[in-house]
Amino acid sequence: MLYAVLCYDAESEVNAWSKELDDKVMADLGAVNQRYAEAGKLGPVARLMPTTAAVTVRKGVMDHIVMDGPFAETKEQFLGFFVLEAETLEEAITFARELSAANPANGTYEIRPLQFFNPGVPIT
Repeated sequence: MLYAVLCYDAESEVNAWSKELDDKVMADLGAVNQRYAEAGKLGPVARLMPTTAAVTVRKGVMDHIVMDGPFAETKEQFLGFFVLEAETLEEAITFARELSAANPANGTYEIRPLQFFNPGVPIT
């Protein structure tokens, strides 16, 4: 089963990290990623730019409306995702726990089975 592991956190907290802390967190997360990648279980991984770089396209009555920023006001923002192949939900939970242990922030990892996945083509 393929799972999406979605990372949510307070963007203001994560963006306030020093470069040194951010580099350490990314290295620690990279170590978790590497173990799963070497086992052939980790697919695409992405860290998103801040919500200030986002635009939202909403379907209007007559036309599509493009708005600056995220679609919702929340305390936590969607910061990134991992695609994981796991035999069981428990294996996906273990992966999320390892990510959480490597991350000093108080973020949340949502685990959701994928209903459809198209890997596309490699992007350079």
